[in-house]
Amino acid sequence: MSTPKAARPVSRKINPWLKAALEWGPILIFFLTFGRLKEQTVTIGGTAYGGFVLTTAIFVPILVAATLALWALTGRLSVMQIVTLVLVIIFGGLSVWFNDPVFFKMKVTLIYLLFAAVLGVGLIRGQSYLAMVMDEAVPLTADGWMILTRRVTALFAGLAVANEVIWRNFSDQIWVDFKTFGLPAVMFLFFMTQGKLLERHAPPKPGVDGDGSKD
Repeated sequence: MSTPKAARPVSRKINPWLKAALEWGPILIFFLTFGRLKEQTVTIGGTAYGGFVLTTAIFVPILVAATLALWALTGRLSVMQIVTLVLVIIFGGLSVWFNDPVFFKMKVTLIYLLFAAVLGVGLIRGQSYLAMVMDEAVPLTADGWMILTRRVTALFAGLAVANEVIWRNFSDQIWVDFKTFGLPAVMFLFFMTQGKLLERHAPPKPGVDGDGSKD
């Protein structure tokens, strides 16, 4: 006898503008705050903190508050939101504690490597872990999910490499621009280019055979 799937938390609908503000607002605040503080230095307890670390110290509690508000209003958080929050707290805290921006910059690499690794393990096992979290939003056949998962795994690995190249070789401002605008743009363009896959591997409608004829 098969084991029933665990019930997923029911997500409550909220105003889409409020949802977007809670999801993207902290990132925009980080961008704007860094623009104001990047040339400034504040001395606290005899230690001089530059604009990047100061911005990180402001960003972490804002992201925590926004994520908790989103959870309280919708009753649900995605796996990526939870993992991102945990890593931001850890690596943002390390950047502030050690007064070193490198920890916070590496956080982006670790997030994408982690998800690429998890999806990769699923692929090795012949499973699409991506389908487990997105099947309600994206209707696909089993083959379609495996193809999309391989592509998303490669995307995450590529973004991890790109983040390493940018933070190690370019200015803080370029990295902040990349994180704020570059990463979302790449993700958006990637999923926009998957239209043929979604069409080709869409599951047949009830009462319709795979060749498009009715039963």
